[in-house]
Amino acid sequence: MVHAHREPAAHARLSRRTVVAALGAVASGTLLGVSRAGTASAAAPGLDDPAKKEIAMQLVSSAENSSLDWKAQYKYIEDIGDGRGYTAGIIGFCSGTGDMLDLVQLYTDRAPGNVLAKYLPALRRVDGSDSHDGLDPDFPKDWRKAAQDSAFQQAQNDERDRVYFHPAVIQGRTDGLRALGQFTYYDALVMHGDGDDPTSFRNIRKRALRTAKPPAQGGNETTYLNAFLDARVWAMKQEEAHSDTSRVDTAQRVFLRKGNLDLNTPLDWKVYGDSYHIG
Repeated sequence: MVHAHREPAAHARLSRRTVVAALGAVASGTLLGVSRAGTASAAAPGLDDPAKKEIAMQLVSSAENSSLDWKAQYKYIEDIGDGRGYTAGIIGFCSGTGDMLDLVQLYTDRAPGNVLAKYLPALRRVDGSDSHDGLDPDFPKDWRKAAQDSAFQQAQNDERDRVYFHPAVIQGRTDGLRALGQFTYYDALVMHGDGDDPTSFRNIRKRALRTAKPPAQGGNETTYLNAFLDARVWAMKQEEAHSDTSRVDTAQRVFLRKGNLDLNTPLDWKVYGDSYHIG
C-alpha cells in the first residue's frame, strides 16, 4: 500500500469537533427524517444510500491511501510528518487533533481492557501536538492488533459517521444537493474539519456562497458546486501539506463536468496521477 500521498486530517481538535456540538446526537436513523430540499435531491438516492456510501468510502480512500480498499485501512497507522502526530484508521484519526482520543475512548467504553485502553492518558497529553510521548514504541503495533477486533472496526465506522459523514449529508440535503454535492461536503469535512479557522468546512462553504447560491436558495446546482470546489481549492493551497489539489481537479471536477450529480457508476478519476475505476 502506498501512503506517500496520504492527506492529513483537519487542523485541530476544535476544528474537527465543532460540527458535532452543532448537530448534537445525530444518529443514522435521524437522517431519514431530514427533509430533502428541492425535488432533484428527492428524486435519487443520497450519499447515505448504502451503495452510494460505499462509493464515497472508496473515493476518499483513493485520496487518503492510494487504494479503493478502504476496509484495509482499519490497521493503517503512521506519522506522516504533518505536525499532527500519528495518523491512523479509515479516516485519518490523529493523535494530535483529538479525534483519535475520542475514538479510543469510545472503543474502551464498549470494550473495557482493550489493548489501546492503556494509552488514553498519553493520548490526552499529546492532544494538540505532534508528540509521541507515552505512545512509543508499541502504540502502532497495538493499533494494528486492535484493528483485528470487530468492535474497534465498528468504533471507527461510528466515529467517521458521527463526525464527518452524517453532518456532510445533512448539510448537503439542507442545501438541496444530490449525492455528488453531499460527497464534496464529506471530502472537505474529512480534510479540513469544521471550526472557525478560514480553511474549515463552514468557511469554505461561506466563501462559495459569496459567488453562488445552492439549489435550496434558488441557485443552479452545478454553478454552486463549481463555486464550492473553487473555495475548496483555495483552502487547500493555504497549507503545503494540502497543496496538491488533484482530489478535486481530476476527481470531483471530472464528475461535475460530466453532469454526474447523482454520483452514478461507472466512475473514472485520478488522484496524484493514479487512475481509478468503479464499475
